[in-house]
Amino acid sequence: QVQLVESGGGLVQPGGSLRLSCAASGSIFSIYAMGWYRQAPGKQRELVASITSGGSTNYADSVKGRFTISRENAKNTVLLQMNSLKPEDTAVYYCNLVQLIYDYWGQGTQVTVSS
Repeated sequence: QVQLVESGGGLVQPGGSLRLSCAASGSIFSIYAMGWYRQAPGKQRELVASITSGGSTNYADSVKGRFTISRENAKNTVLLQMNSLKPEDTAVYYCNLVQLIYDYWGQGTQVTVSS
């Protein structure tokens, strides 16, 4: 089994910054990609950003230029630096890990952007 532990969510004013962290542990042997998804109330879960083991990144159009995803491979950790946050970024953010044919999810961390 794989466990994902997220941290770094919270309340921030518009224009502010937050950094999310996700640490993976357990039966890790061949990670293909890690990433972040988010789900706002009444909406479907959507991809925010992902990064493969080779370092290729993918971002939702709505966060390009504001969010940066990175990985610390030795620590099996993925980070999401979120700058210039907007109220529409408010959601529960979920860490995701893809290994072989399996998807693993964290428990989610709340990000609220409000004045």
